[in-house]
Amino acid sequence: MADERIGVDESGKGDFFGPLVIAACYVAPHHYAELEGVMDSKKLTDKRATDLARVIKKHCPFEIVAIGPSKYNELYAEIKNLNKLLAWGHAQAIQKVLEKQPCKLAISDQFANPAYLHSLLKKKGMDIQLVSVVRAEADLAVAAASVLARAEFLQRLKRLGDEGGTPLPKGAGPQVDETAARIIKAKGVEGLRAVGKLHFKTVEKARALAERL
Repeated sequence: MADERIGVDESGKGDFFGPLVIAACYVAPHHYAELEGVMDSKKLTDKRATDLARVIKKHCPFEIVAIGPSKYNELYAEIKNLNKLLAWGHAQAIQKVLEKQPCKLAISDQFANPAYLHSLLKKKGMDIQLVSVVRAEADLAVAAASVLARAEFLQRLKRLGDEGGTPLPKGAGPQVDETAARIIKAKGVEGLRAVGKLHFKTVEKARALAERL
């Protein structure tokens, strides 16, 4: 890969509760020493990801685009395509980093339609090459972006839970279904709009569970 590049990655895509967070991070060779230990955030504990995010923010130009559940649901209802929503967020994050630090290359993970992201970057007049690869987190710049995105997701997920008085679990599964069911029981399905992604199958599972509570 080129010596300097912008990595971009997201967190929260597979989590029912919480925001979708996209982060972009510029990395050059002079950052390598400071970024020792940075790797794909899926391989890190939550605490380690949070600690490393502070280090990355101290040394590297970055940008974070966080789409809270209410806005996410609004955008998804309009776009009806998660990959287009992801591409929009990627383009926003890359553009903001380029405003701070010129760069000729951006690297992202391979999702369904990288051509759409290419077109968005071109429309915004960004003179940058985009490389979309499978398991892009192996690249340090993408790994740094993944850490930034994960740390932001965790912080916002906790805040949403604190504000609502109900801890919100990560991911999707029985614990998430049960938590969503309790929210539906207390506030109705609309109570999920501000904390969860309504197009997930979790909503129907939780609705059925709520009827038995």
